Amino acid sequence: MIINMKTPLVEIDGDEMTRVLWNVIKEKLLLPFVDLKVEYYDLGLTNRDNTNDEVTVKSAQAILKYGVGVKCATITANTARQKEYNLKHLHPSPNATIRAILDGTVFRKPITVNRIKPSINTWKAPIVIGRHAYGDVYKAAEMEIEGAGRVELVYTKQDGTERRLTVADFKGPGIVQGMHNLDDSIRSFARACFIYALTEKLPIWFATKDTISKIYDGRFKTIFNEIYETEYKEKLAQAGLEYFYTLIDDAVARVVKGEGGFLWACKNYDGDVQSDMIASAAGSLAMMTSVLVSPNGVFEYEAAHGTVQQHYYRWQKGEKTSTNPAALIFAWSGALAKRAELDNLDDLADFAKRLEAALLDTIENGIMTGDLAKLSDPPPEKILNSWDFIDAIAERL
Repeated sequence: MIINMKTPLVEIDGDEMTRVLWNVIKEKLLLPFVDLKVEYYDLGLTNRDNTNDEVTVKSAQAILKYGVGVKCATITANTARQKEYNLKHLHPSPNATIRAILDGTVFRKPITVNRIKPSINTWKAPIVIGRHAYGDVYKAAEMEIEGAGRVELVYTKQDGTERRLTVADFKGPGIVQGMHNLDDSIRSFARACFIYALTEKLPIWFATKDTISKIYDGRFKTIFNEIYETEYKEKLAQAGLEYFYTLIDDAVARVVKGEGGFLWACKNYDGDVQSDMIASAAGSLAMMTSVLVSPNGVFEYEAAHGTVQQHYYRWQKGEKTSTNPAALIFAWSGALAKRAELDNLDDLADFAKRLEAALLDTIENGIMTGDLAKLSDPPPEKILNSWDFIDAIAERL
């Protein structure tokens, strides 16, 4: 029996090896079971370039319309990629563009299986990263400095008056970068983290470097504390949950000695780096869920890793690689589960659970891709390429 959907998902296609596996997952694991309704957007690098990145904006607007999106991994081009793909422009990160439009917070959590032990042996429960999804380096303005001169930060008010701050007096060539954030976005970030902590029953940590960045990071600390004191202190206390602030270097030291089992709220770049660290220490970058939660109640599920560039080059030569599709599958299962919740579709919700269970059961039975094989205890029964691995999941499903 084919399971029906009521409302479309926003499907956002991506790049390279993940784009290849995205279609295999749909063919083998979704379309045989679900009458998949999607509004499709191609965020492949060449299509973003051909549309002057308008397709990225439209995909985010579609998520606002339909409430749930699912996204493949995409490339943020640098000059090498620009030359490789013959691009006209270097557009910003599509993830950053979508996150800015949705004004959301990214929550990333390891996909755990019994056979894969964390490399940090004190961890007993997963650590969830709550990553602010707006501003900082991802919306920064940058400039090369050709030679000696002064760089100033200038704020011009609407009445025309100015405030100026010297950034640096350059004696020779160099570089400069200007970052920003918004109070409203930081408040949304704080609220999303406290709501997630209450929903998942997790204590919450927040860490910045306000001893050095007294104004920028200090504003994050102040707003987080205000939201905690005025809106969530009693709720967290009633749930028996702690809110804890510390410097980010102290947080790192505590993390590698702790037992896990908490939500770690991080600024945008910090969350980018620390989520990869948590994923790698928990087993694999491909074993990490990622969901963008907007304060107005929309959700975007995505793969937390990159496009697996080197595997793609091997695939172009005719090789079948052992690329782990777990995060891509969990992006689909998460999006389908949320669509089912919003539309009251019990059979679709059940399918999403069974899809995840089939994946995890396959790995627990010793059948896995190469990235997990060297971490498996006991050793794997079979190491499969991606296509055969997906077939093994389909057989269980």
